[in-house]
Amino acid sequence: MLVYVPQRRSAAASRTWLLLIFLLPWPGLVAYLLFGRIYLPKNRLERQERASRFIREAQSQMGVRTLATPMLPPNLEPIVNLASRLGDFEPFGGNKIELLTEYAPGIQRLIDDIDQARNHVHLLYYIYGNDEWGQLVAKALARAVKRGVKCRVLLDAVGSKHAITHLAPRMRLEGIEVQAMLPFHLFRRNSARFDLRNHRKIAVIDGRIGYTGSQNIVLPNFVKGFPNEELMARIIGPVVIQLQAVFLADQYFETGTRLEHPDIFPDHSPAEGAIAQVVPSGPGYKHENGQELMIAMLYAARQRVVITTPYFVPDEPFLQAIRSTVLRGVDVHLVLSKHANQLITQLAQRSYYDELLEAGVKIHLYKPRFLHAKHFTIDDEIVLIGSTNIDIRSFALNAEVNILFYGAEIVNEIRAIQEGYIANSEPVNLEQWRERPLIIRTIQSIARLADSFL
Repeated sequence: MLVYVPQRRSAAASRTWLLLIFLLPWPGLVAYLLFGRIYLPKNRLERQERASRFIREAQSQMGVRTLATPMLPPNLEPIVNLASRLGDFEPFGGNKIELLTEYAPGIQRLIDDIDQARNHVHLLYYIYGNDEWGQLVAKALARAVKRGVKCRVLLDAVGSKHAITHLAPRMRLEGIEVQAMLPFHLFRRNSARFDLRNHRKIAVIDGRIGYTGSQNIVLPNFVKGFPNEELMARIIGPVVIQLQAVFLADQYFETGTRLEHPDIFPDHSPAEGAIAQVVPSGPGYKHENGQELMIAMLYAARQRVVITTPYFVPDEPFLQAIRSTVLRGVDVHLVLSKHANQLITQLAQRSYYDELLEAGVKIHLYKPRFLHAKHFTIDDEIVLIGSTNIDIRSFALNAEVNILFYGAEIVNEIRAIQEGYIANSEPVNLEQWRERPLIIRTIQSIARLADSFL
């Protein structure tokens, strides 16, 4: 294990796994085989590479009429090129964005768009519930099929397990294509570790309307008494084609089948609107795209950074970047949920508060609901919205999707939402935080030792 564990892994993660294996050899070895390998079988890696080529080919089909160059200050210009290199997508202009913050109206808006679909509906979700909302969306898809609309649904095999088992058979009888993503089989040769998941949330209607962000298709009661609060972006414009390409690449990754039809990539004429570009990430990529992009954004910021995330268990490079950002005089705010649906993750997260507060980061704990939204603003110029959390799972294990929006108008809209969060949050005071009991500090520090597993 001394030979095998440290390969392609950070020193901190290697030490954590080796310590567990040395202390508990057999249980540690079994846990490592199940959870420890950031591993995809060779055939899936080859398919991921072909899927990435598909994205690049799709980019060339989109034409150059919608390519746009964001007008940014010099310190932020490298972000655009980095995002293009990491995710293969160039910035497209002419996009109209609607930010959806209300849970039920957001799902209803998706259903309304499905009811207006004329050619195809593509859904890709980590969690699709076998509940009221999941069934309502399934009924909308069934109505669309009866109108001659092609409906394709990709669901994560673990996150949507109940829907795949109980709801998907009925959906298939209605003519809806449903495919489980990254199925796990303990003794199957080409199966990946079961917590390598597809965590993306994407909806594409007719190649013209797209949704992405943090919200799954499921009732919001993940935390008893504190339902989820989300943020989704509903987009009309050329960047929807990039979301379409991610969906199609994931379908190809899972099935080996390429969809080629002229209606899949409809033409988008140049129009007024925001400039945006999609940045997908996942274990099949050569870089940890989400982490590299966010760290670059931190180093590029000059005025203000606001990070909203439900899970904050950063590694040392991210911590160093956020400390450096504060020391340069940038106003850094971290908006987290006071309530949690994963106890160990919350304990580990809170172990970082001391050093963040000492560095000058302002921490806000949102009280009304479990804040599951994930977005990131720097200065008055760039917004990142997507599915990525600030933890090793999102950075290295999950397939994620983020979208960058450029321009003061969209930043101001997000800022208004962020200020609403902060107004309904409990600020964390360093002196008071240091007064928490020793037993609490100890438990939080022990939970932090599992950061490589979270």
